[in-house]
Amino acid sequence: MNVPGWLLRHRVTVEPYEGDSAYGPAYGPPVPNVPALVSESVRTVRNKEGREVTSTALLVTAPDLHCPPESRITLPSGRVTKALHIARHTAPGLPVPQSAEVSCE
Repeated sequence: MNVPGWLLRHRVTVEPYEGDSAYGPAYGPPVPNVPALVSESVRTVRNKEGREVTSTALLVTAPDLHCPPESRITLPSGRVTKALHIARHTAPGLPVPQSAEVSCE
């Protein structure tokens, strides 16, 4: 069971990070109108290298979201940020919703 769609009131655009190229970071095609619940609040999280960094936005989305760390995300406010950490919450066999939590710069 996934997080109910009616809880995901915001829409964001995700450009999946595909690695570095000779010209800088490379991103996949933008995926517009991704349902999410956005909380623009400051908190401390660990990035992909394990260092503590400050996150200024948190997204709760469906668990199948393709959003690797460093992906570019456009928030409903129009602010463009990058994904720092993605946590997938699953509970096989339990009647609780599954979701993905994306911490952003």
